[in-house]
Amino acid sequence: MTHDAIIAIEPKMQRAIEAMERDFGGIRTGRASSTLVERITVEYYGAQTPLNQVASISTPDAHLIVIQPWDRSVLPAIEKAITRSDIGLVPNVDGTVVRLNVPPLTEERRREMVKQVHRRAEEARVEVRNHRREAAEHLKRAMRDGDLSEDEERRELEGLQRVTDRHIDAIDGRADRKEAEILEV
Repeated sequence: MTHDAIIAIEPKMQRAIEAMERDFGGIRTGRASSTLVERITVEYYGAQTPLNQVASISTPDAHLIVIQPWDRSVLPAIEKAITRSDIGLVPNVDGTVVRLNVPPLTEERRREMVKQVHRRAEEARVEVRNHRREAAEHLKRAMRDGDLSEDEERRELEGLQRVTDRHIDAIDGRADRKEAEILEV
């Protein structure tokens, strides 16, 4: 029987992986992707609004992102938000749409991006390990309270370690794929 601590902690570990993948979406790879600009917020009628809620975002080819706002009056705000963001792309406003040319990355920039990927993957690993520690403390507390025997606690801790290892392997796999995507010329 799997202890409640392990059952409760697994979705938290999965959310750590999902958050890491969302962050990976914002890391440039040399190819155009709408996830590069979705997280940018635009001043829209006095409120900070995500770009994907005020415009449609498309990628007609591998080196171009086209942003077409539903309300033309927001074009200057979109241009300003993109300029202020850290994505490193220059907006080109063309009357009704904003075009972003995504140039190929230099080797030095690719190495910086890979470092970002490694840094974010390590943050996700630490988060998963923190969840493991939390569940292990819960199991130890259950054993002290008499709810688990020593054998059951050891078995549950081994199961917890298997769950943790599976999530760490998933993080490593996703980080390796993102690194390969960045280094692809």
